[in-house]
Amino acid sequence: MTASLSRRGFLATGLAAGALAATTSEARAASKGDPSKFRYCLNTSTIRGQKIPLDQEIDLAAKAGYDGIEPWIREIEAYVKNGGKVSELRKRIDGHGLKVESAIGFANWIVNDEETRKKALEQAKVEMSLVRELGGTHIAAPPAGATRDVKLDLFEAARHYHALLEVGRSVGVIPQVEVWGFSENLARLGEAMFVAIEAGHPDACLLPDVYHIFKGGSDFAGLKMIAGTQIHCFHVNDYPAEPPRETISDKDRVYPGDGIAPLNDIFQTLAANGFQGALSLELFNPTYWSQDAEQVCKTGLAKSKEAVARAFD
Repeated sequence: MTASLSRRGFLATGLAAGALAATTSEARAASKGDPSKFRYCLNTSTIRGQKIPLDQEIDLAAKAGYDGIEPWIREIEAYVKNGGKVSELRKRIDGHGLKVESAIGFANWIVNDEETRKKALEQAKVEMSLVRELGGTHIAAPPAGATRDVKLDLFEAARHYHALLEVGRSVGVIPQVEVWGFSENLARLGEAMFVAIEAGHPDACLLPDVYHIFKGGSDFAGLKMIAGTQIHCFHVNDYPAEPPRETISDKDRVYPGDGIAPLNDIFQTLAANGFQGALSLELFNPTYWSQDAEQVCKTGLAKSKEAVARAFD
């Protein structure tokens, strides 16, 4: 009887230990997040120098294997000005199975001048309508118009962002507060977070960028404070050891993995925080602009995926 009980006890203990180990293993896996949920997107600035019309950029993004595209408003407007229709672009995007993850506009929504801001909100509404017609749901909201001004009151900036979000709701497109590391305003990750939080709006969200977080002087550890659900699009790139942060500029951005950015930590943090959005490759490198656009697109996607894979090896 004693031996039998001991064996039963041993088996029960073993099963419990096995269940605990499995649960712990699952918990560890869950804590790392799931990078397979990441989508890959082409920001068209990456091949801007080749001066390719937007319809052809869409074709290149699809051919290279991206999940989505992030066009600039000026490109959409140029296509229409040259006789094209937004409906044609959407048909092409849908036909390729792509998603318009975001778009880049520069409405001066954040400035203090009331008349300028009023016109900016009207401009933003027009731009958001284009994005919506294209099938998109989000647009960048950088601190355009306030890059060289004196520091703005962040509570006022939050109020202005709330107004922009309301315009977005009327159209069906969500503006994302974008960190701009070279700007006098919203250069730091914490400043952009403050504006998003204090806007007091359910649609408030962030558009971070590897280069801009570095340029603005923020530590990437700050990303751990942001729920992944509040980031729809994340601009990915890398930066070299030289030039230093103080003088580095957009043109110095390089492919993910070709610089010194802590991409492993960044991607691990995003996944652990529940990010399931788009990693949008945004580069302005003149060397890449001088190369074949298709090759640049393919190289950028391959290096982005390799960088993510390394983070989870």
